[in-house]
Amino acid sequence: MDWILRLSGEQINRLDLQPAHAVVEQILRDPAAAVQQVRCQIEFPRSPDDPREWPEIPEVRLWFIRCDSCYPWLVYFLNWRAGELARYAAMLVPHQFTVKEGIQFHPEGLEIFLMHKIFVLIPWLRQHGLERQEDLRHMAQLLGYDIDPALFALV
Repeated sequence: MDWILRLSGEQINRLDLQPAHAVVEQILRDPAAAVQQVRCQIEFPRSPDDPREWPEIPEVRLWFIRCDSCYPWLVYFLNWRAGELARYAAMLVPHQFTVKEGIQFHPEGLEIFLMHKIFVLIPWLRQHGLERQEDLRHMAQLLGYDIDPALFALV
């Protein structure tokens, strides 16, 4: 199965969510098979001397903000091992990037992002028969947080 979300510069500039819709249709056919399988392939034109990372390009960030507003649960299906979680978070959370220290998220922004995702994902996963609290705790750990298991009983 091809779990690649391919984005062209034209789609990004038009805020065209068709690439996301196509991947979401695949995910919804069999959510369990899609867990942490989706990768993003961005083909946005920029000059060879442009040092910016994808999250630093306003047009790319805007596309991801729009996508996240339609599919706030999509983050769960990204391939975290390939760095897709951090890149996705960078699209939505204020941060700074330096060559020496890498990405440094705004702490409060990252906490709000994470808790929003947890609150969206718990009911969505339950609705789709995917009780995966450990996955959500692992997602939080990848972003530097520890989620108390008692939180899941509250939501």
